[in-house]
Amino acid sequence: MKLVLFSLRPAAGALFICLALLAQQPAPPQAIGLPAAQQGGKIKTIPPSGIAVPEADQRALRASLARLNTRLDALKGNPRLPDIQIFTKAISYALDGNEFFAAEEIFRAKELVRIANERADQLSRGDAPWTRVTGLVVRGYISKIDGSVQPYGLVVPPSYSPDRAHSWRVDVWFHGRSETLSEINFLWDRMRNPGEFQPRDTVVLHVYGRYCNASAFAGEVDMFEALADVKKSFQVDENRIFDRGFSMGGASAWHIGAHYGTYFAAVAPGAGFAETVEYSGQAQKGVKLTWFEDKLMHLTTATDYAANFFNVPVVAYNGDQDPQAQAADIMARNMAPEGLTLARVIGEKIGHAYTPAARVQLDSMMDAIALKGRDQWPREVRFTTWTLKYNRMRWVVVDGLEKHWDRARVSAVVSGDHTVQATTSNVSALSFEMGVGAGLLNRAAKVSVTIDGQAVAGPPPLTDGSWTAHRRKTGTKWALADDDSSVLRKRHDLQGPIDDAFMDTFLMVNPTGAPMNDMVGNWVKAEEAHAIRLWRTQMRGDAPVKDDTAVTDADIASSNLILWGDPKSNKVLARIADKLPMQWDTDSVSLGTRKFAAATNALVMIYPNPLNPKKYVVINSGNTFREYAQSTNSFQVAYLPDYAVVDLTTLPDARWPGKIAAAGFFDEGWKLQPNDGR
Repeated sequence: MKLVLFSLRPAAGALFICLALLAQQPAPPQAIGLPAAQQGGKIKTIPPSGIAVPEADQRALRASLARLNTRLDALKGNPRLPDIQIFTKAISYALDGNEFFAAEEIFRAKELVRIANERADQLSRGDAPWTRVTGLVVRGYISKIDGSVQPYGLVVPPSYSPDRAHSWRVDVWFHGRSETLSEINFLWDRMRNPGEFQPRDTVVLHVYGRYCNASAFAGEVDMFEALADVKKSFQVDENRIFDRGFSMGGASAWHIGAHYGTYFAAVAPGAGFAETVEYSGQAQKGVKLTWFEDKLMHLTTATDYAANFFNVPVVAYNGDQDPQAQAADIMARNMAPEGLTLARVIGEKIGHAYTPAARVQLDSMMDAIALKGRDQWPREVRFTTWTLKYNRMRWVVVDGLEKHWDRARVSAVVSGDHTVQATTSNVSALSFEMGVGAGLLNRAAKVSVTIDGQAVAGPPPLTDGSWTAHRRKTGTKWALADDDSSVLRKRHDLQGPIDDAFMDTFLMVNPTGAPMNDMVGNWVKAEEAHAIRLWRTQMRGDAPVKDDTAVTDADIASSNLILWGDPKSNKVLARIADKLPMQWDTDSVSLGTRKFAAATNALVMIYPNPLNPKKYVVINSGNTFREYAQSTNSFQVAYLPDYAVVDLTTLPDARWPGKIAAAGFFDEGWKLQPNDGR
């Protein structure tokens, strides 16, 4: 893409201060990379404590909720029930979590109860008129991750009619950071504020993103689940979906676009951040990450995936006085070695906000791309990744890596009507998947496939134009890939690290037995409670929990199991302990030849569940980012790899669950690596 620089002057007197304050990402903290005890001050936690709500208002709201929930019991099973439950959850979370941050929010809560009752009346009569309206509307869905109801907002264009046969463009919009963006405040704003952009004939999807999450982990799943729910009501043009956002939402757009760009027609981040180390100041301050943290940065760092913008148009925006211009600056630097130039729109004489002219210019650029739509089946694809979690670009799918957390690349070209040529690095398995209508090989009776200079036999395309080929490398030789679904190896959505288990259906499993050691037992209780609390405050859901004695075959089949305890205290863990690549008994925790005293050390890990290798087991961990990550969203990254031994003689703090005595990554076959566990 050619460089596009626009210098845009704000209209006279247009300050947009309110927007900047609402969307602003706080400046990076001064104390970077240090445990809480070394920072000389308290770690900031969010959400902050709310105001005191008068007892009369609390009683009235709780009574209203009780009556409403009784009504909703009769509507169970209705697919549009979540459109009402978003209101009841918002109010109950605010009441139970002390999350009323201003007196006006009490009034808002009462209004939301009124709206919820109105919708309940309508749904009881078999009608859901809010699904047919234009303008601003809020809706919800039930997340597969934790069964929680999650809200989203829509801006439905005036041209929409449920009777009109039309494929709609959808702009996904990611909001900026607000530390008081409770569900009440999100819903209130989404019913009144159309947002920065309202393109013509476009449905704008405002995702909640699990609150103040920058759309990582459960937050990125939230985007896909909200979009899937939109598709149930609107015929969405899959080739005209746009990824946009500002401030923290700009960071979300960078993250989603770099990692999932295959699904979008274009990406338009405004400000934000695209990586952690430079943005947060770690590089400037000489902060040294652990060796495994350094590798884990390749999971979320968007600049590491800059080459993927070869196939995805991206236009970045920032004001010329905005410190968050750094995001586009560093992305441009990382795109340049890939032969790519970042298109940028720059507002003149303005800080952390859009100018009116910038809005017009960006809309014009996105509209031009929308006219053409996403090139779903380009003749040339370039793709880079560091993990099988993010493994697809258009018709190229990486099915295996030689080594996780080293860069992998694929460059693939269709020439003529019968030849596919690809070069790879750090790739052990590769698929080409061209769907119906791709047309790239339509006239070919036989397809010639070359990978890394080797001719590899391939099937002819089907009559509908689709074509699929799967290849695996053994040593240096590529060959047709056999079905290896029964082989234990890292694969897409089964590759770790620990945080990956919390991007799909999970179940926390309580131990009911006595622990092998009291120190470990007490630590487990505290860490489980801590993980459940952080899931509630940061991921806006109630973590599903069962006792080990209550876990069913259906749970094992459907869920990643988060097992708390040790092989004596947790009955599910006892069933699989001898099938894990490390040993844990009353005397020691063993990693190969290394042993750690079981009286003062605990095991944390992720592994394919031996009872169902299509799902994970996690031992003694929730999301690995803790309160330390709440000061800046750039710190919401993975902190622990596939496994760790935690020395409990050092107390947990805002960054770590204790002293990390050893940690490492399993190899591509989920085995211990000799040089890991350092």
